[in-house]
Amino acid sequence: MSVWDDVVGQDKVVADLEAAARSARALAEQREGRADTAGATDATGSAGTAAMTHAWLVTGPPGSGRSNAARAFAAALQCTGAVPGCGECKPCRDVMSGTHPDVVRLSTERLIITMEEVKDLIGEAQRRPWTGRWRVILVEDADRMAERTTNVLLKSIEEPPPQTVWVLCTPSADDVLPTIRSRCRLVTLRVPPPQAVAELLVRRDGADPGLAERAARASQSHIGLARHLAVDPGAWERRRRLLLAPVSLRSVGDAVLAAAELVENAETEAKEATTERDARERAELLRALGMEGDTKVPPALRAQVRQLEEDQKRRAKRARTDVLDRAMTDLLSFYRDVLATQLGSDVERVNIDLAEAVDQVARTTGPEQSLARIAAIEECRARLRTNASALLAVEALMVQLRPQA
Repeated sequence: MSVWDDVVGQDKVVADLEAAARSARALAEQREGRADTAGATDATGSAGTAAMTHAWLVTGPPGSGRSNAARAFAAALQCTGAVPGCGECKPCRDVMSGTHPDVVRLSTERLIITMEEVKDLIGEAQRRPWTGRWRVILVEDADRMAERTTNVLLKSIEEPPPQTVWVLCTPSADDVLPTIRSRCRLVTLRVPPPQAVAELLVRRDGADPGLAERAARASQSHIGLARHLAVDPGAWERRRRLLLAPVSLRSVGDAVLAAAELVENAETEAKEATTERDARERAELLRALGMEGDTKVPPALRAQVRQLEEDQKRRAKRARTDVLDRAMTDLLSFYRDVLATQLGSDVERVNIDLAEAVDQVARTTGPEQSLARIAAIEECRARLRTNASALLAVEALMVQLRPQA
């Protein structure tokens, strides 16, 4: 077992991060007076990717495993086993389970990372490690920081304490300011092969091999979406209805109704995913405030309860946006298959189970229409990431996707 087991299809990235972790260990031992100075210099002073640095930018397309790679790297930095990232020692296990005191992880469930959250991270970065050799600050979704917020982070990334390491995760290097990008070492993940994703689902989640391979292909190697398809019995039917809906639209009215159904289903799925957690958080807060059951909250404590409710509303909105974005990704895969068929490409289809529908749309439309529909889906995705009305954005999309008379 190794901390790198879930970083699938990224052999070069794993090799580079493992080498950096070995350099970090040599540097830490030199600092502690436990290593030969020349040997440590060789490990950390080279110009290659093996050299350790204080700031990393881990990029890759959605579902490529950015967060898994960043967490595995954090574990390798804290590892006390024979080989950094052994997965067996207590520091490795603690990091992978999210309980290591020297690995601070920020993974927002909101649409943006707030200024207050970033200031808290900067404070955490100034602390010395409690038990490990490094203080690792891991920021997932770093692209969700506004420019003003990112500028606050700049100084800490540029000149952190000697035992602090920043690891930022974004889909693309262009998603952060050039000033941040220039101070980080770039690590770029690629889309993993479907077979590697399928093997992970079988090994980690116990999925049926045939279903795992089908899910990996349908998700276009997006690890999170593939797992969703492999473990949720109703996911395939919902996906089929979604992809066939635009083909059956006959009027603007049909498009509006289809959009309303899609948004309603997204809200229902998001609510199911958050309701139990919301209730548990509220009960824990009331208990911490000395109240139980249905006790009326006194005025002096209402602000804390109100803050929790606002946080939960933002989380619910993020969950709905994620569900809708997943739907947009599925629609893109359908029209990608249509376009590939129209152009006579020999690339393998994503939606093998919908071959008849793909062929029908390919016969009755042209490549120009397919390209226009793909552009409309991408525009809808961009709107959903803003404060625009989700219903209006999806309505506009469905109108553009409906078959033309």
